[in-house]
Amino acid sequence: MNYLNELNEAQRAPVVHKDGAVMVIAGAGSGKTRVLTYRIAYLIQQGVDPFNILALTFTNKAAREMKERIGRIVGPSEARNLWMGTFHSVFARILREEASKLGFPRDFTIYDQQDSQRLISAIIKEMGLDKEVYKYKQIASRISSYKNNLITVKAYYENPELQEADAMAKRPRLGDIYANYVDRCFKAGAMDFDDLLLRTNELLNVFPEVLAKYQHRFRYILVDEYQDTNHSQYLIVRALADRFQNICVVGDDAQSIYAFRGANIDNIFNFQKDYPNVGVYRLEQNYRSTGNILDAANAVIKNNRGRKDKSLWTDGESGENIEIRQFQTANEEADNIIKDIRDRARNNFRDFAVLYRTNAQSRLLEERCVTLGIPYQLVGGVNFYQRKEIKDVLAYLKTIANGKDDIAILRIINVPKRGIGATTISKVSEYANENNISLYDAMSISEMAGVGKASDKIKSFITMIEEFREKFEKKANIANTIEELLEETGYIESLYDEGEIEGESRKENIDELINKSGEYEDGELSLFLEDVSLVADIDR
Repeated sequence: MNYLNELNEAQRAPVVHKDGAVMVIAGAGSGKTRVLTYRIAYLIQQGVDPFNILALTFTNKAAREMKERIGRIVGPSEARNLWMGTFHSVFARILREEASKLGFPRDFTIYDQQDSQRLISAIIKEMGLDKEVYKYKQIASRISSYKNNLITVKAYYENPELQEADAMAKRPRLGDIYANYVDRCFKAGAMDFDDLLLRTNELLNVFPEVLAKYQHRFRYILVDEYQDTNHSQYLIVRALADRFQNICVVGDDAQSIYAFRGANIDNIFNFQKDYPNVGVYRLEQNYRSTGNILDAANAVIKNNRGRKDKSLWTDGESGENIEIRQFQTANEEADNIIKDIRDRARNNFRDFAVLYRTNAQSRLLEERCVTLGIPYQLVGGVNFYQRKEIKDVLAYLKTIANGKDDIAILRIINVPKRGIGATTISKVSEYANENNISLYDAMSISEMAGVGKASDKIKSFITMIEEFREKFEKKANIANTIEELLEETGYIESLYDEGEIEGESRKENIDELINKSGEYEDGELSLFLEDVSLVADIDR
């Protein structure tokens, strides 16, 4: 166990604390990922079956890196059996195993934020509501907040205060939108990100045999970034850990920045109340920053109310002093920043970065760069999986995997153009709603929906989808099948309608998606779709 020699005394203590509750208060740059990684390796070397270890992280990247590190210590085959991933990916895996108990298909679709907002926007329009009052992004945020606080539609209607608050905000129909949205997701065999937590809570509460099954399976539970867990995540983790209480959480109250997304800082403050016999360890030696930076950080953090006691330190050098400047206007600030970079850079501009709090602040900075002739690269922009061409291809694959997903079908029914216009789609949608069936099912009997000549075009689309579905049922290779799909639909050719350069750029993005799909075994379409749907916000 030579890897233990790589730890300092403070890091080693929680790693070798095998049984019972453990809380590690880990300051920035203090080696908390190493502690989590080595603790898992230690448990395995102490005879704990990797299959009985659950490790929850906040990013897919963190999970991958930890698994690789563990594999180097205990062997790849052992590490492969770990239940490790983001909250949403692990709970999606559980829900797939138990989906039928909740009335969902095993291959349920996972809606990302854009999918959810698109459906809510459609519902607002169908209900004839004023889109300036019922702004779909605000409604989506409100519904997300309800779900993360375990407020179901039923609970909403039983809570007069919530209804009164929405009425005061001149949105008295919000509850109806919520109910409609939940119903449409269920009919589509779809869950959004928040459902992956809400439905897991429902599963564990309503089915005691399921709770007992996963309590027995997850005998050791580790949670990273515990300060950023929300109420729903807290309840799931506590329920799963209740039987053996071998739970280790790592976090730092001073690094809690996701209150706007529902993170509850009380989770880390109350951990000692939940587990009175918990072993508490502090990681305070910082390996990342200089002494002056740590002194400044400690001076700021000590003013936080209700904080866990700790003070970061380093045995490294003091480093340069921190310089603070104040400006009267945003224009003055931008001008000073860019001129300072120009004077310091001496043409090595790649050595400089400017961080700003909101995207709107980039405009003034960019203008100054252009004025002063300074080359720059704006980091960010549209997430890969939110680009139109990627969403289109994924919508085709979602339709093949789950024909009940109306959002996916509406996206690609006439992409590329196949002569199925808005009027036809409206008639089929109306028929589907009247008969309480999915859009795909309505299209399968399109002659009954009064669509006339477009019926043949719709049937051709349905036939194509069914043929590709049969291929995946026979364990088809995902990458090859995507290429066949693109060729049959003529999608690649349609990309160049916007111009050669734009088309080539979009094709390169699709090629990258195909490369990604090559990482999956033949027939693993649902797993592929799940993984690309669960790219955590923080990973982007």
